[in-house]
Amino acid sequence: MGSPQRPPLAHVFRGTFVHSSPSAPMEILHGHLLGVDDSGTIVFLEQTDQQEQLAKKWGFKTSDIRELSNHEFFMPGMVDTHIHAPQYSFTGTRVDLPLLQWLTTYTFPTEVKYKDSDFAEEVYTRVVRRTLKNGTTTACYFATIYTDTSLLLAEIIDKFGQRAFVGKVCMDMNDSVPQYKESTADSVQETERFVKELLEKKYPRVQPVITPRFGPSCTENLLCALGDLAQARDLHVQSHISENEEELKLVESLFPTYQNYTELYDKNKLLTSKTVMAHACYLSEEELKLFSLRGAAISHCPNSNFSLRSGVLNVQKVLKHNVKLGLGTDVAGGYSASMLDAIRKTMMASNSLQINKVNETALTLEEAFQLATLGGSQALGLDDVIGNFEVGKEFDALLINTKASDSPFDLFSADNFEDTLQKFLYLGDDRNISEVYVAGKQVVPFSSSV
Repeated sequence: MGSPQRPPLAHVFRGTFVHSSPSAPMEILHGHLLGVDDSGTIVFLEQTDQQEQLAKKWGFKTSDIRELSNHEFFMPGMVDTHIHAPQYSFTGTRVDLPLLQWLTTYTFPTEVKYKDSDFAEEVYTRVVRRTLKNGTTTACYFATIYTDTSLLLAEIIDKFGQRAFVGKVCMDMNDSVPQYKESTADSVQETERFVKELLEKKYPRVQPVITPRFGPSCTENLLCALGDLAQARDLHVQSHISENEEELKLVESLFPTYQNYTELYDKNKLLTSKTVMAHACYLSEEELKLFSLRGAAISHCPNSNFSLRSGVLNVQKVLKHNVKLGLGTDVAGGYSASMLDAIRKTMMASNSLQINKVNETALTLEEAFQLATLGGSQALGLDDVIGNFEVGKEFDALLINTKASDSPFDLFSADNFEDTLQKFLYLGDDRNISEVYVAGKQVVPFSSSV
């Protein structure tokens, strides 16, 4: 008797696959076959000499194989571990003030507008389209304090097929723009409603995340209540920490009984193995040890850190402390919504630390690639589901065409594959990202239904 008939595969691709593993920042697999089942899971990744055995086992024909050309390859989808969806409306402008002044002058007055669902729908639709087109298959979004439009963001993300965490922002302190804050009780109650209603939607790949904006926007009572909620519901947490020196001094004066910024979150149950904190430029050794102990992650946002002149995170020091780390665009403190830009700015930040003799070496481009893919999945606690092309994970992938029409870089006959790959990482853009897949489903080019 033959084995029971397996369901047909959704995809079989043959060509080059580039990804990271925990031990190798970049692996280039030429001449491989990758199969995806109809639930979007990778079921094999083998050398092409295994084709006959694989075809027998999985029941596919040669005509079912999609053959990549020699200037195409697949890489994992990129993971943006920190992005503010409402700030997308002014991305690429207004990065002329330091953090706290930037928030009160530009950001809070913009976020107030998101009570209006028409305005929210337009910006949120555009930010999801733009990030997907640029290869962000997973994003960890801050929305605003308004529950209904934050739920709308989740709905739009689900419609376009992106994978995401969405946070309704919590803030009960804001003297500078008093119309943009909530009472403590409202903030907690609305967060509970946000979580409940989002989970009831049963979106397959969009989850809620508890989102206190940062220390200076929250009373101790609010932080404590949000920590209790995160613990009770076993939810992810996101916030900001130690972004610039003025913010650090403010936290010290607002919360004098805590030893440091990290302890403020930790004592309120907000520093867990499901936490991702953005920036972290000024954490002490002691704080990094606590991050490592709790299993909390850091989102490195170098574009924003340079643009707002906040600081430079020493990524190598964070990794030496065994703290999980991913990359973030931090739109709109970061002026680009592209994770390729985050890779490039990660290299510049690391180079600047070597120039200034803080570190003896800099990160390699391969390591930055790893942080944008597998590192991001680890930071968000999704590395058992996405991050590379391991069998059993979901197929979140980008099909890269290095000879796309109107490609922003040139290839020469002397270029080998590694040259071509580096050119894409340093010079490529959405014109080279010809297809985007999330959980095996092609989401770019966009279908006519969205």
